[in-house]
Amino acid sequence: MRRYSAKSVCQGVAVGTIYVYKKGQNTIKREKVTNADAELKRFEDAKRQAIAQLDQLYEKALKDVGEVNAGIFETHRMMLEDEGFNEAIRGIIETQLVNAEFAVARAGDHFAKVFADMEDEYMKARSADVKDISERVIRVLSGQDREISSFREPVIVVAEDLAPSETIQMDRDKVLSFVTVRGSANSHTAILARTMDIPALVNAAIDDLEAIDGKCAIVDAEEGTLIVEPEEDRLREALDKQERLAQKKELLKTLRGKETVTRDGRELLLYANIGSLKELGGVLENDAAGIGLFRSEFLYLERQDFPTEEEQFKTYKTAAEIMAGKRVIIRTLDIGADKKCDYFGLAKEENPAMGMRAIRICLSRPEIFKTQLRALFRAAAFGKIAVMYPMITGLNELQRIKAIVREVCDELDAQGIAYRLPEQGVMIETPAAVMMSEELAKEVDFFSIGTNDLTQYTLAIDRQNEALDDFYDAHHPAVLRMIRMVVENGHKAGIWVGICGELGADTTLTRTFLEMGVDELSVSSGKILPIRKIVRDYP
Repeated sequence: MRRYSAKSVCQGVAVGTIYVYKKGQNTIKREKVTNADAELKRFEDAKRQAIAQLDQLYEKALKDVGEVNAGIFETHRMMLEDEGFNEAIRGIIETQLVNAEFAVARAGDHFAKVFADMEDEYMKARSADVKDISERVIRVLSGQDREISSFREPVIVVAEDLAPSETIQMDRDKVLSFVTVRGSANSHTAILARTMDIPALVNAAIDDLEAIDGKCAIVDAEEGTLIVEPEEDRLREALDKQERLAQKKELLKTLRGKETVTRDGRELLLYANIGSLKELGGVLENDAAGIGLFRSEFLYLERQDFPTEEEQFKTYKTAAEIMAGKRVIIRTLDIGADKKCDYFGLAKEENPAMGMRAIRICLSRPEIFKTQLRALFRAAAFGKIAVMYPMITGLNELQRIKAIVREVCDELDAQGIAYRLPEQGVMIETPAAVMMSEELAKEVDFFSIGTNDLTQYTLAIDRQNEALDDFYDAHHPAVLRMIRMVVENGHKAGIWVGICGELGADTTLTRTFLEMGVDELSVSSGKILPIRKIVRDYP
Protein backbone atom coordinates (compact mmCIF):
# COMPACT_ATOMS: atom_id res chain seq x y z
CA MET A 1 0.00 0.00 0.00
CA ARG A 2 1.29 3.47 -0.96
CA ARG A 3 -0.15 6.71 0.39
CA TYR A 4 0.29 10.11 -1.29
CA SER A 5 -0.68 13.41 0.31
CA ALA A 6 -2.42 16.06 -1.82
CA LYS A 7 -4.67 19.11 -1.67
CA SER A 8 -8.37 18.53 -2.05
CA VAL A 9 -10.29 20.68 -4.55
CA CYS A 10 -13.59 18.79 -4.47
CA GLN A 11 -14.82 16.59 -1.63
CA GLY A 12 -15.82 12.95 -1.85
CA VAL A 13 -14.42 9.44 -2.03
CA ALA A 14 -13.67 7.40 -5.16
CA VAL A 15 -12.54 3.80 -5.52
CA GLY A 16 -11.34 2.43 -8.84
CA THR A 17 -8.53 1.78 -11.30
CA ILE A 18 -5.92 4.44 -12.05
CA TYR A 19 -5.55 5.68 -15.63
CA VAL A 20 -2.34 7.70 -16.05
CA TYR A 21 -2.81 10.31 -18.74
CA LYS A 22 0.38 11.45 -20.48
CA LYS A 23 0.69 14.34 -22.88
CA GLY A 24 2.58 13.82 -26.11
CA GLN A 25 5.72 15.75 -25.20
CA ASN A 26 8.33 13.46 -26.73
CA THR A 27 10.99 15.01 -28.92
CA ILE A 28 10.85 13.58 -32.43
CA LYS A 29 14.25 12.22 -33.40
CA ARG A 30 15.47 11.85 -36.96
CA GLU A 31 16.55 8.23 -37.45
CA LYS A 32 18.08 6.67 -40.56
CA VAL A 33 16.28 3.59 -41.91
CA THR A 34 17.32 1.01 -44.48
CA ASN A 35 13.84 -0.20 -45.44
CA ALA A 36 11.67 2.65 -46.73
CA ASP A 37 8.82 0.28 -47.57
CA ALA A 38 8.59 -0.84 -43.93
CA GLU A 39 8.36 2.80 -42.77
CA LEU A 40 5.73 3.54 -45.40
CA LYS A 41 3.68 0.61 -44.08
CA ARG A 42 4.09 1.88 -40.50
CA PHE A 43 2.78 5.25 -41.60
CA GLU A 44 -0.21 3.79 -43.48
CA ASP A 45 -1.12 1.56 -40.50
CA ALA A 46 -0.85 4.52 -38.10
CA LYS A 47 -2.96 6.69 -40.40
CA ARG A 48 -5.73 4.05 -40.50
CA GLN A 49 -5.67 3.83 -36.70
CA ALA A 50 -5.79 7.63 -36.38
CA ILE A 51 -8.77 7.76 -38.76
CA ALA A 52 -10.55 5.12 -36.67
CA GLN A 53 -9.96 7.26 -33.57
CA LEU A 54 -11.39 10.31 -35.32
CA ASP A 55 -14.47 8.34 -36.37
CA GLN A 56 -15.03 7.26 -32.75
CA LEU A 57 -14.56 10.81 -31.52
CA TYR A 58 -17.04 12.06 -34.10
CA GLU A 59 -19.70 9.59 -32.93
CA LYS A 60 -19.12 10.54 -29.29
CA ALA A 61 -19.21 14.27 -30.04
CA LEU A 62 -22.37 13.80 -32.11
CA LYS A 63 -24.17 12.49 -29.01
CA ASP A 64 -22.59 14.93 -26.56
CA VAL A 65 -22.42 18.26 -28.40
CA GLY A 66 -24.35 17.85 -31.65
CA GLU A 67 -23.54 17.64 -35.34
CA VAL A 68 -22.14 21.16 -35.76
CA ASN A 69 -19.53 20.81 -33.01
CA ALA A 70 -18.71 17.23 -33.99
CA GLY A 71 -17.79 18.46 -37.47
CA ILE A 72 -14.21 19.25 -36.41
CA PHE A 73 -13.43 15.52 -36.34
CA GLU A 74 -14.75 15.10 -39.88
CA THR A 75 -12.52 18.00 -40.94
CA HIS A 76 -9.51 16.34 -39.33
CA ARG A 77 -10.30 13.08 -41.10
CA MET A 78 -10.43 14.85 -44.47
CA MET A 79 -7.12 16.61 -43.81
CA LEU A 80 -5.49 13.35 -42.77
CA GLU A 81 -6.61 11.80 -46.06
CA ASP A 82 -5.42 14.79 -48.12
CA GLU A 83 -3.25 13.49 -50.96
CA GLY A 84 -0.82 16.43 -50.85
CA PHE A 85 -0.13 15.88 -47.16
CA ASN A 86 0.28 12.13 -47.65
CA GLU A 87 2.58 12.57 -50.67
CA ALA A 88 4.82 14.91 -48.68
CA ILE A 89 5.22 12.32 -45.92
CA ARG A 90 5.90 9.48 -48.34
CA GLY A 91 8.41 11.65 -50.23
CA ILE A 92 10.39 12.43 -47.08
CA ILE A 93 10.54 8.76 -46.10
CA GLU A 94 11.60 7.58 -49.57
CA THR A 95 14.12 10.30 -50.45
CA GLN A 96 15.70 10.87 -47.03
CA LEU A 97 15.37 7.29 -45.70
CA VAL A 98 14.10 8.48 -42.32
CA ASN A 99 11.67 7.13 -39.75
CA ALA A 100 7.93 7.74 -40.21
CA GLU A 101 7.64 9.84 -37.00
CA PHE A 102 10.19 12.35 -38.31
CA ALA A 103 8.56 12.45 -41.76
CA VAL A 104 5.10 13.17 -40.31
CA ALA A 105 6.50 15.85 -37.98
CA ARG A 106 8.45 17.53 -40.82
CA ALA A 107 5.50 17.49 -43.23
CA GLY A 108 3.15 18.67 -40.48
CA ASP A 109 5.43 21.62 -39.61
CA HIS A 110 5.69 22.58 -43.28
CA PHE A 111 1.94 22.51 -43.98
CA ALA A 112 1.16 24.24 -40.65
CA LYS A 113 3.50 27.09 -41.62
CA VAL A 114 1.96 27.36 -45.08
CA PHE A 115 -1.48 27.87 -43.50
CA ALA A 116 -0.18 30.16 -40.74
CA ASP A 117 1.38 32.49 -43.33
CA MET A 118 -1.87 32.95 -45.27
CA GLU A 119 -3.75 36.25 -44.97
CA ASP A 120 -7.23 34.73 -44.74
CA GLU A 121 -8.14 34.25 -41.05
CA TYR A 122 -10.06 31.03 -41.74
CA MET A 123 -7.08 29.50 -43.56
CA LYS A 124 -4.69 30.67 -40.83
CA ALA A 125 -6.75 28.73 -38.32
CA ARG A 126 -6.20 25.52 -40.32
CA SER A 127 -2.58 25.60 -39.09
CA ALA A 128 -3.70 24.31 -35.67
CA ASP A 129 -5.67 21.51 -37.37
CA VAL A 130 -2.58 20.31 -39.26
CA LYS A 131 -0.59 20.23 -36.01
CA ASP A 132 -3.37 18.29 -34.33
CA ILE A 133 -3.59 15.55 -36.97
CA SER A 134 0.22 15.30 -37.22
CA GLU A 135 0.53 14.83 -33.46
CA ARG A 136 -2.24 12.23 -33.52
CA VAL A 137 -0.41 10.10 -36.10
CA ILE A 138 2.89 10.53 -34.23
CA ARG A 139 1.26 9.38 -30.99
CA VAL A 140 0.03 6.23 -32.74
CA LEU A 141 3.46 5.58 -34.28
CA SER A 142 5.20 6.01 -30.94
CA GLY A 143 2.69 3.86 -29.07
CA GLN A 144 1.38 6.78 -26.99
CA ASP A 145 -2.02 7.19 -28.55
CA ARG A 146 -4.01 7.27 -25.33
CA GLU A 147 -6.88 9.72 -25.58
CA ILE A 148 -8.04 11.73 -22.58
CA SER A 149 -11.57 10.84 -23.66
CA SER A 150 -11.11 7.18 -24.57
CA PHE A 151 -11.82 5.42 -21.26
CA ARG A 152 -13.68 2.13 -21.70
CA GLU A 153 -14.73 1.95 -18.05
CA PRO A 154 -14.91 4.37 -15.11
CA VAL A 155 -11.38 5.31 -13.95
CA ILE A 156 -9.42 7.58 -11.63
CA VAL A 157 -7.52 9.91 -13.96
CA VAL A 158 -4.00 10.75 -12.75
CA ALA A 159 -1.81 13.22 -14.63
CA GLU A 160 1.14 15.53 -14.23
CA ASP A 161 -1.29 18.39 -14.87
CA LEU A 162 -4.48 19.00 -16.85
CA ALA A 163 -5.43 22.04 -18.89
CA PRO A 164 -9.08 23.16 -18.82
CA SER A 165 -9.39 22.19 -22.51
CA GLU A 166 -8.22 18.66 -21.68
CA THR A 167 -10.53 18.33 -18.70
CA ILE A 168 -13.62 19.25 -20.69
CA GLN A 169 -12.92 16.41 -23.14
CA MET A 170 -13.40 13.82 -20.41
CA ASP A 171 -16.40 11.56 -20.61
CA ARG A 172 -17.87 12.47 -17.25
CA ASP A 173 -19.65 9.16 -16.93
CA LYS A 174 -16.26 7.45 -17.10
CA VAL A 175 -14.34 9.67 -14.62
CA LEU A 176 -14.54 8.67 -10.97
CA SER A 177 -12.01 11.26 -9.85
CA PHE A 178 -8.92 13.06 -11.03
CA VAL A 179 -5.58 13.65 -9.36
CA THR A 180 -2.76 15.91 -10.59
CA VAL A 181 0.86 16.15 -9.49
CA ARG A 182 0.87 19.88 -10.17
CA GLY A 183 -1.88 22.47 -10.31
CA SER A 184 -3.48 24.95 -7.96
CA ALA A 185 -6.59 24.52 -5.84
CA ASN A 186 -7.83 27.74 -7.41
CA SER A 187 -7.19 26.92 -11.08
CA HIS A 188 -9.92 26.68 -13.71
CA THR A 189 -9.33 22.93 -13.90
CA ALA A 190 -10.04 22.67 -10.16
CA ILE A 191 -13.16 24.75 -10.67
CA LEU A 192 -14.25 22.36 -13.41
CA ALA A 193 -13.80 19.41 -11.04
CA ARG A 194 -16.17 21.09 -8.62
CA THR A 195 -18.61 21.70 -11.47
CA MET A 196 -18.43 17.99 -12.33
CA ASP A 197 -18.90 17.27 -8.61
CA ILE A 198 -16.29 14.52 -8.49
CA PRO A 199 -13.55 13.97 -5.87
CA ALA A 200 -10.37 15.70 -7.03
CA LEU A 201 -6.85 16.29 -5.70
CA VAL A 202 -3.98 18.54 -6.83
CA ASN A 203 -0.33 18.76 -5.74
CA ALA A 204 -0.19 15.01 -5.17
CA ALA A 205 3.33 14.00 -4.11
CA ILE A 206 3.67 11.20 -6.69
CA ASP A 207 7.24 10.55 -7.80
CA ASP A 208 6.59 7.80 -10.37
CA LEU A 209 3.39 7.89 -12.39
CA GLU A 210 4.31 4.79 -14.42
CA ALA A 211 4.42 2.69 -11.26
CA ILE A 212 0.80 3.35 -10.33
CA ASP A 213 -0.83 3.07 -13.78
CA GLY A 214 -3.58 0.44 -13.80
CA LYS A 215 -3.49 -0.08 -10.03
CA CYS A 216 -6.50 -0.15 -7.72
CA ALA A 217 -6.71 3.04 -5.68
CA ILE A 218 -8.72 5.16 -3.28
CA VAL A 219 -9.09 8.91 -3.65
CA ASP A 220 -10.15 10.32 -0.29
CA ALA A 221 -10.71 14.01 -0.97
CA GLU A 222 -12.05 14.41 2.56
CA GLU A 223 -8.58 13.62 3.93
CA GLY A 224 -6.55 14.76 0.90
CA THR A 225 -4.96 11.38 0.14
CA LEU A 226 -4.45 9.00 -2.75
CA ILE A 227 -3.99 5.40 -1.60
CA VAL A 228 -2.64 2.96 -4.18
CA GLU A 229 -3.15 -0.80 -3.78
CA PRO A 230 -4.99 -0.38 -0.45
CA GLU A 231 -5.18 -3.19 2.09
CA GLU A 232 -8.51 -4.97 2.46
CA ASP A 233 -9.58 -3.21 5.67
CA ARG A 234 -8.73 0.24 4.24
CA LEU A 235 -10.72 -0.58 1.10
CA ARG A 236 -13.75 -1.54 3.22
CA GLU A 237 -13.47 1.71 5.18
CA ALA A 238 -13.42 3.72 1.95
CA LEU A 239 -16.47 1.92 0.55
CA ASP A 240 -18.35 2.48 3.83
CA LYS A 241 -17.43 6.17 3.76
CA GLN A 242 -18.55 6.39 0.15
CA GLU A 243 -21.90 4.85 1.12
CA ARG A 244 -22.40 7.32 3.99
CA LEU A 245 -21.72 10.26 1.67
CA ALA A 246 -24.18 8.83 -0.88
CA GLN A 247 -26.87 8.54 1.82
CA LYS A 248 -26.26 12.14 2.83
CA LYS A 249 -26.79 13.20 -0.80
CA GLU A 250 -30.03 11.21 -0.94
CA LEU A 251 -31.34 13.03 2.15
CA LEU A 252 -30.63 16.35 0.50
CA LYS A 253 -32.73 15.31 -2.50
CA THR A 254 -35.82 15.74 -0.31
CA LEU A 255 -35.21 19.48 -0.75
CA ARG A 256 -35.96 19.29 -4.48
CA GLY A 257 -38.96 21.38 -5.37
CA LYS A 258 -38.71 23.35 -2.14
CA GLU A 259 -38.27 27.13 -2.17
CA THR A 260 -34.91 28.66 -1.32
CA VAL A 261 -36.41 30.94 1.33
CA THR A 262 -35.17 31.83 4.81
CA ARG A 263 -37.33 31.29 7.88
CA ASP A 264 -38.12 35.02 7.96
CA GLY A 265 -39.39 34.90 4.35
CA ARG A 266 -36.44 36.22 2.34
CA GLU A 267 -35.92 34.49 -1.03
CA LEU A 268 -32.46 33.79 -2.42
CA LEU A 269 -31.97 33.12 -6.13
CA LEU A 270 -30.00 29.87 -6.22
CA TYR A 271 -28.54 29.34 -9.69
CA ALA A 272 -26.03 26.93 -11.26
CA ASN A 273 -22.71 27.43 -13.07
CA ILE A 274 -22.19 25.48 -16.31
CA GLY A 275 -19.68 25.26 -19.15
CA SER A 276 -21.70 23.32 -21.73
CA LEU A 277 -25.14 21.99 -22.59
CA LYS A 278 -24.09 18.58 -21.24
CA GLU A 279 -24.30 19.99 -17.70
CA LEU A 280 -27.95 21.01 -17.99
CA GLY A 281 -29.05 17.56 -16.81
CA GLY A 282 -27.31 18.13 -13.47
CA VAL A 283 -28.85 21.60 -13.24
CA LEU A 284 -32.36 20.23 -13.64
CA GLU A 285 -31.67 17.23 -11.40
CA ASN A 286 -30.53 19.49 -8.57
CA ASP A 287 -33.44 21.88 -9.06
CA ALA A 288 -31.54 25.11 -9.72
CA ALA A 289 -33.70 28.21 -10.21
CA GLY A 290 -31.69 29.19 -13.28
CA ILE A 291 -28.20 29.44 -14.78
CA GLY A 292 -26.09 32.11 -13.09
CA LEU A 293 -22.98 31.56 -15.18
CA PHE A 294 -22.79 29.91 -18.59
CA ARG A 295 -19.07 29.98 -19.42
CA SER A 296 -19.35 30.60 -23.15
CA GLU A 297 -15.57 30.39 -23.63
CA PHE A 298 -15.81 26.59 -23.58
CA LEU A 299 -17.50 26.84 -26.99
CA TYR A 300 -14.15 28.20 -28.14
CA LEU A 301 -11.81 26.03 -26.03
CA GLU A 302 -13.11 22.71 -27.34
CA ARG A 303 -12.55 23.64 -31.00
CA GLN A 304 -9.75 24.32 -33.47
CA ASP A 305 -11.49 27.35 -35.01
CA PHE A 306 -13.89 30.16 -34.10
CA PRO A 307 -17.50 29.01 -33.61
CA THR A 308 -19.81 30.63 -36.14
CA GLU A 309 -22.78 32.82 -35.26
CA GLU A 310 -25.16 30.00 -36.18
CA GLU A 311 -23.33 27.44 -34.04
CA GLN A 312 -23.40 29.77 -31.04
CA PHE A 313 -27.03 30.71 -31.63
CA LYS A 314 -28.11 27.06 -31.57
CA THR A 315 -26.25 26.44 -28.29
CA TYR A 316 -27.66 29.51 -26.51
CA LYS A 317 -31.16 28.89 -27.88
CA THR A 318 -31.08 25.27 -26.67
CA ALA A 319 -30.04 26.37 -23.17
CA ALA A 320 -32.84 28.93 -23.05
CA GLU A 321 -35.46 26.43 -24.24
CA ILE A 322 -34.37 23.66 -21.87
CA MET A 323 -34.46 26.03 -18.89
CA ALA A 324 -38.05 26.86 -19.90
CA GLY A 325 -38.41 30.47 -18.79
CA LYS A 326 -35.79 30.39 -16.04
CA ARG A 327 -33.02 32.98 -16.29
CA VAL A 328 -29.90 31.88 -18.20
CA ILE A 329 -26.98 34.29 -17.67
CA ILE A 330 -24.34 33.86 -20.35
CA ARG A 331 -20.91 35.35 -19.80
CA THR A 332 -19.34 36.69 -22.96
CA LEU A 333 -16.04 35.27 -24.15
CA ASP A 334 -13.51 35.01 -21.30
CA ILE A 335 -10.42 33.65 -23.06
CA GLY A 336 -6.97 34.46 -21.72
CA ALA A 337 -4.79 33.77 -18.65
CA ASP A 338 -4.85 29.95 -18.26
CA LYS A 339 -7.67 29.51 -20.82
CA LYS A 340 -5.70 29.50 -24.06
CA CYS A 341 -6.88 29.10 -27.65
CA ASP A 342 -4.01 28.85 -30.12
CA TYR A 343 -6.12 29.92 -33.05
CA PHE A 344 -6.73 33.33 -31.43
CA GLY A 345 -3.08 34.08 -32.17
CA LEU A 346 -2.54 35.93 -28.88
CA ALA A 347 0.99 37.11 -28.16
CA LYS A 348 2.94 35.45 -25.35
CA GLU A 349 2.68 37.52 -22.19
CA GLU A 350 4.87 37.67 -19.10
CA ASN A 351 1.82 38.06 -16.87
CA PRO A 352 -1.24 36.73 -18.73
CA ALA A 353 -3.58 37.09 -15.73
CA MET A 354 -3.06 40.84 -16.03
CA GLY A 355 -2.93 40.89 -19.81
CA MET A 356 -5.07 40.57 -22.93
CA ARG A 357 -8.08 38.60 -21.76
CA ALA A 358 -11.88 38.57 -21.55
CA ILE A 359 -13.55 41.90 -22.46
CA ARG A 360 -10.18 43.32 -23.53
CA ILE A 361 -10.00 40.78 -26.36
CA CYS A 362 -13.63 41.48 -27.30
CA LEU A 363 -13.11 45.25 -27.45
CA SER A 364 -9.81 44.86 -29.32
CA ARG A 365 -11.32 42.43 -31.84
CA PRO A 366 -14.92 43.60 -32.23
CA GLU A 367 -15.63 41.23 -35.14
CA ILE A 368 -15.40 38.28 -32.69
CA PHE A 369 -17.48 40.13 -30.08
CA LYS A 370 -20.20 41.17 -32.53
CA THR A 371 -20.60 37.59 -33.78
CA GLN A 372 -21.23 36.41 -30.22
CA LEU A 373 -23.61 39.28 -29.40
CA ARG A 374 -25.64 38.64 -32.55
CA ALA A 375 -26.04 34.99 -31.53
CA LEU A 376 -26.95 35.93 -27.95
CA PHE A 377 -29.54 38.54 -28.91
CA ARG A 378 -31.15 36.20 -31.44
CA ALA A 379 -31.30 33.40 -28.86
CA ALA A 380 -32.82 35.77 -26.29
CA ALA A 381 -36.03 35.73 -28.33
CA PHE A 382 -36.51 32.08 -27.24
CA GLY A 383 -36.16 32.40 -23.47
CA LYS A 384 -34.99 34.44 -20.50
CA ILE A 385 -31.38 35.01 -21.50
CA ALA A 386 -29.23 37.61 -19.74
CA VAL A 387 -25.70 38.64 -20.76
CA MET A 388 -22.83 39.62 -18.51
CA TYR A 389 -19.47 41.12 -19.40
CA PRO A 390 -16.28 39.97 -17.60
CA MET A 391 -13.19 41.88 -16.42
CA ILE A 392 -14.79 45.32 -16.35
CA THR A 393 -12.76 48.04 -14.63
CA GLY A 394 -14.78 51.19 -15.30
CA LEU A 395 -17.32 53.20 -17.25
CA ASN A 396 -15.16 53.61 -20.36
CA GLU A 397 -15.31 49.88 -21.16
CA LEU A 398 -19.05 49.83 -20.51
CA GLN A 399 -19.61 52.77 -22.88
CA ARG A 400 -17.61 51.00 -25.60
CA ILE A 401 -19.66 47.83 -25.06
CA LYS A 402 -22.91 49.78 -25.34
CA ALA A 403 -21.77 51.36 -28.61
CA ILE A 404 -21.09 47.88 -30.06
CA VAL A 405 -24.44 46.62 -28.74
CA ARG A 406 -26.18 49.48 -30.60
CA GLU A 407 -24.31 48.56 -33.79
CA VAL A 408 -25.38 44.93 -33.47
CA CYS A 409 -29.02 45.88 -32.89
CA ASP A 410 -28.95 48.23 -35.89
CA GLU A 411 -27.50 45.47 -38.08
CA LEU A 412 -30.13 42.94 -36.97
CA ASP A 413 -32.90 45.49 -37.53
CA ALA A 414 -31.61 46.31 -41.01
CA GLN A 415 -31.49 42.61 -41.89
CA GLY A 416 -34.96 41.96 -40.51
CA ILE A 417 -33.65 39.28 -38.10
CA ALA A 418 -35.73 38.59 -34.99
CA TYR A 419 -34.00 39.25 -31.67
CA ARG A 420 -34.55 40.59 -28.17
CA LEU A 421 -32.20 42.83 -26.19
CA PRO A 422 -31.59 40.85 -23.01
CA GLU A 423 -30.79 41.98 -19.46
CA GLN A 424 -27.18 43.11 -19.32
CA GLY A 425 -24.88 43.02 -16.32
CA VAL A 426 -21.22 43.17 -15.49
CA MET A 427 -18.94 40.93 -13.50
CA ILE A 428 -17.27 42.61 -10.55
CA GLU A 429 -13.92 40.87 -10.38
CA THR A 430 -11.37 43.69 -10.19
CA PRO A 431 -10.77 46.10 -7.29
CA ALA A 432 -11.31 48.92 -9.80
CA ALA A 433 -14.83 47.65 -10.54
CA VAL A 434 -15.56 47.49 -6.81
CA MET A 435 -14.47 51.10 -6.35
CA MET A 436 -16.54 52.14 -9.38
CA SER A 437 -19.56 50.00 -8.48
CA GLU A 438 -21.73 52.96 -7.44
CA GLU A 439 -21.36 54.49 -10.93
CA LEU A 440 -21.49 51.15 -12.79
CA ALA A 441 -24.72 50.15 -11.01
CA LYS A 442 -26.58 53.03 -12.69
CA GLU A 443 -25.71 51.64 -16.16
CA VAL A 444 -26.59 47.91 -15.87
CA ASP A 445 -29.35 45.53 -14.83
CA PHE A 446 -27.34 43.46 -12.36
CA PHE A 447 -23.94 42.71 -10.84
CA SER A 448 -22.34 39.27 -10.57
CA ILE A 449 -19.27 39.13 -8.33
CA GLY A 450 -16.49 36.87 -9.66
CA THR A 451 -14.73 36.10 -6.40
CA ASN A 452 -11.94 33.99 -7.94
CA ASP A 453 -10.32 36.87 -9.82
CA LEU A 454 -11.42 39.46 -7.27
CA THR A 455 -9.48 37.58 -4.59
CA GLN A 456 -6.48 37.13 -6.89
CA TYR A 457 -6.26 40.81 -7.78
CA THR A 458 -7.05 42.08 -4.29
CA LEU A 459 -4.37 39.95 -2.62
CA ALA A 460 -1.87 40.28 -5.52
CA ILE A 461 -1.64 36.47 -5.67
CA ASP A 462 -1.56 34.44 -8.88
CA ARG A 463 -4.17 31.76 -8.21
CA GLN A 464 -2.48 29.45 -10.73
CA ASN A 465 0.72 29.40 -8.65
CA GLU A 466 0.49 26.41 -6.32
CA ALA A 467 3.43 27.72 -4.27
CA LEU A 468 1.15 30.54 -3.10
CA ASP A 469 -1.82 28.39 -2.08
CA ASP A 470 -0.99 28.91 1.61
CA PHE A 471 -1.14 32.69 1.10
CA TYR A 472 -4.37 32.65 -0.93
CA ASP A 473 -7.11 33.53 1.57
CA ALA A 474 -10.53 33.75 -0.04
CA HIS A 475 -11.96 34.72 3.38
CA HIS A 476 -9.63 37.70 3.68
CA PRO A 477 -11.45 40.63 5.37
CA ALA A 478 -10.58 42.88 2.40
CA VAL A 479 -12.40 40.54 -0.01
CA LEU A 480 -15.48 40.30 2.22
CA ARG A 481 -15.58 44.09 2.67
CA MET A 482 -15.46 44.53 -1.11
CA ILE A 483 -18.37 42.13 -1.57
CA ARG A 484 -20.39 44.06 1.02
CA MET A 485 -19.57 47.37 -0.71
CA VAL A 486 -20.73 46.04 -4.09
CA VAL A 487 -24.01 44.74 -2.63
CA GLU A 488 -24.72 48.09 -0.95
CA ASN A 489 -23.94 50.10 -4.10
CA GLY A 490 -25.99 47.77 -6.28
CA HIS A 491 -29.04 47.98 -4.00
CA LYS A 492 -28.70 51.77 -3.80
CA ALA A 493 -29.20 51.86 -7.58
CA GLY A 494 -32.04 49.34 -7.45
CA ILE A 495 -30.29 46.38 -9.13
CA TRP A 496 -29.79 42.84 -7.83
CA VAL A 497 -26.35 41.51 -6.90
CA GLY A 498 -25.12 37.91 -7.11
CA ILE A 499 -21.96 35.90 -6.63
CA CYS A 500 -20.89 33.45 -9.33
CA GLY A 501 -17.33 32.75 -8.13
CA GLU A 502 -16.19 29.78 -6.09
CA LEU A 503 -16.84 31.64 -2.84
CA GLY A 504 -20.55 31.44 -3.55
CA ALA A 505 -20.37 27.67 -3.04
CA ASP A 506 -18.46 27.98 0.26
CA THR A 507 -21.10 26.82 2.74
CA THR A 508 -19.16 28.35 5.65
CA LEU A 509 -20.00 31.77 4.17
CA THR A 510 -23.62 31.25 3.12
CA ARG A 511 -25.00 32.85 6.29
CA THR A 512 -22.54 35.74 5.94
CA PHE A 513 -23.76 36.41 2.40
CA LEU A 514 -27.38 36.35 3.58
CA GLU A 515 -26.50 38.89 6.25
CA MET A 516 -24.83 41.10 3.61
CA GLY A 517 -28.00 41.04 1.52
CA VAL A 518 -26.64 39.08 -1.46
CA ASP A 519 -29.59 38.36 -3.79
CA GLU A 520 -28.21 35.42 -5.77
CA LEU A 521 -25.63 32.65 -5.50
CA SER A 522 -24.55 30.71 -8.58
CA VAL A 523 -22.69 27.49 -7.80
CA SER A 524 -21.85 24.07 -9.21
CA SER A 525 -24.95 21.89 -9.50
CA GLY A 526 -23.87 19.58 -6.68
CA LYS A 527 -23.88 22.49 -4.22
CA ILE A 528 -27.47 23.61 -4.90
CA LEU A 529 -29.21 21.38 -2.35
CA PRO A 530 -26.64 21.75 0.50
CA ILE A 531 -26.89 25.55 0.21
CA ARG A 532 -30.69 25.41 0.01
CA LYS A 533 -30.72 23.59 3.35
CA ILE A 534 -28.60 26.31 4.99
CA VAL A 535 -30.81 29.06 3.58
CA ARG A 536 -34.01 27.38 4.76
CA ASP A 537 -32.52 27.04 8.28
CA TYR A 538 -31.55 30.75 8.43
CA PRO A 539 -31.59 32.68 10.73
